[in-house]
Amino acid sequence: MSKILFILTSHDRMLNGEPTGVWLEEHAVPYLAFTRAGHQVTVTSIAGGKVPVDPKSAPTVEQVSAWGQAIATLSETPCFDTLDSDGFDAIYMPGGHGTVFDMPYNKKLHDLLFRFDATGRVIAALCHAPAVFAGMRRPDGTPFIAGRTVAAFTDAEERAVDGVEKVPFLLETRLKELGAIHHGAADWASNAILDGNLVTGQNPQSSAAAATLLLGLL
Repeated sequence: MSKILFILTSHDRMLNGEPTGVWLEEHAVPYLAFTRAGHQVTVTSIAGGKVPVDPKSAPTVEQVSAWGQAIATLSETPCFDTLDSDGFDAIYMPGGHGTVFDMPYNKKLHDLLFRFDATGRVIAALCHAPAVFAGMRRPDGTPFIAGRTVAAFTDAEERAVDGVEKVPFLLETRLKELGAIHHGAADWASNAILDGNLVTGQNPQSSAAAATLLLGLL
């Protein structure tokens, strides 16, 4: 059994005030995949407390039933930096627009990810959550993500959801500017990529595929 640390956004508003948060499917589908495979999942967030859920990802009646165990973990979470991370084998960060606002600017989170990378442990980020890498630079100034092959929410998808004016930066563009090798698939197609110990996925539809890649590394 491996131990997986989930780190979720705590940010609940877009630039225009529109509500946002975590995209529920990106949390629930991997959570259930990991727990059903026998792994221990600990759900945390950037600020602790109740995790905001993007209302556009509200579950159907069937999903409420299927995802109940995962949804219940969102009501009260510890702040990620209050836990001893040494015992965890992987970090998983689900997306949602909230991640673009708090993850790129959290040095404690960046330091944690650098430690995981240095020890070869798994780092996984889905959809908008690869935005965390936009704020990560090594001591010599080199971007963490330079030269790494990734999938992330594409600029085309951001335009399709009318999000361009509501976010601080376009994720695909920013990752490319930092030297990442971004592989985008068609809008809403499942697209998950493995690069060493790094797992990334493009969108909500990539939730299961990204979870499968992470499970393969464990």
